[in-house]
Amino acid sequence: MTGRKSRWPKTDSEGGVEDAALLILEWLAEQGVNAMLRVDAERLAEGRPPWTFAASGGPLEAGMRADGASAALCLSSAVARLRELGIVVPY
Repeated sequence: MTGRKSRWPKTDSEGGVEDAALLILEWLAEQGVNAMLRVDAERLAEGRPPWTFAASGGPLEAGMRADGASAALCLSSAVARLRELGIVVPY
């Protein structure tokens, strides 16, 4: 990591959580959490939610996963679940 923290952009009322996806992933890594955001073309073709967020390690006692039909829905669900697990993502 670069050691630079608190690089959060000014919020854009027109943007959604997906605009901050890379910053969220980087912030989680700084907390010791391994995380990824993935899109699966096969699931999309089958009509299933193609976006997956997965995280483990650090302060998480067990891994967690969130799926969604769009990047925004997936990330919103993931951030809400992380908060339930005690990790308050600064977004």
